[in-house]
This record gives sequence, structure tokens and C-alpha cells, in this order.
Amino acid sequence: MVYKLLNFIGFQVGWFACVLGAANGYPWLGPAVVMALAAANLVARRRFAADLLLVVLAGVLGYAVDSVLVIAGILQFDAAAQLGRPSTVWMVAMWVNIALTLNASLGWLQGRYVLAAVLGAVAGPPAYLAGARLGAVDFAAPVAISLLVVSVEWLVSMPALLGLSVLARRVVARGDMPVVAGEEKRR
Repeated sequence: MVYKLLNFIGFQVGWFACVLGAANGYPWLGPAVVMALAAANLVARRRFAADLLLVVLAGVLGYAVDSVLVIAGILQFDAAAQLGRPSTVWMVAMWVNIALTLNASLGWLQGRYVLAAVLGAVAGPPAYLAGARLGAVDFAAPVAISLLVVSVEWLVSMPALLGLSVLARRVVARGDMPVVAGEEKRR
């Protein structure tokens, strides 16, 4: 229970580090904080290989879908917040940050794909809107259209992230990925 609470607090710290860092011209701050949080989570959960694979897959997914939003003219980043293109490294760190919660503070969502879709569709837009109001991102399209597209993005992405969590555990359990010392191999 304490781990889940610390995981939730860590998620909030990571979110604010990414957004406020980007908004204030320090786009590397969030990724640095999220890397530290990821290291702590990976050590604390002792499922290093599966969790590492999950955060890598989540980062790739996040980069891809947010890059599509940038290319489509839905999102844009100020030059001071730009660290990477078309999406940014700090936005990828945000996706890694949410992936760190999937087996901890958001572990209750496991197997509940419809609920995850609804949660994503409802919670995603306010998070992006808060990021915009804090100055980390701008909506290139009208705000209402941008928020609708972000809602659809997260309607699909939350269940996809849960699916990636399952996939990562299965890949490691099958032995397709090396097991780290101290990690049990599950058959």
C-alpha cells in the first residue's frame, strides 16, 4: 500500500517536473526526474525486465501518437520547450511516467480495458489543458477540437498501455528477454 502511494506521488512529481520544466525553458528537467523515478520503481518492484520493456514500449507509443498530433496541427511546442521533434523528449517522459503507474497505483485497472478507455478519454484532455495553461504546450487547432482529439488519443492509448503491460510480462515470462538476477522466471 505504501509503495502504491509513493508511486502515485512520484507520478505527480514527474508530471510537474515535465510540464514546469518545459514551460520554463528546462525541457531536460522532466526526463531527468522521470528517469530517477523509473530507476526507483524498477528496483522497488523487482520485475526489472518486464517493467523496463513496458516503459520502453510506452515511450515509443507516446512518441508516435504525440508526434502524429504535432504533424496534424493539433499540438505545438514552444522553441524553449523543444527537445526532440516532432514530439519532445519531455512528452515521451510523461508517457514513461504513466507507464510506471500501471502495475502500481493504477494496477487496479489491469484487465479493465473499457474502464481504462473511459478514464483515458476523461482524464487525458484536462492533463493536456493544464499543460497548456502552464505554458508547456499550445493547441495549434481550436482548443475544443484539440481536446476532442486528445480525448480520442487517450481513449485508445490507456487500454493500449495496459495491453503493453501484459505483453511485457508475457515476453519476459516466455524467456524471450533475459531475466535479471533476482527476478523469478514464471512459466
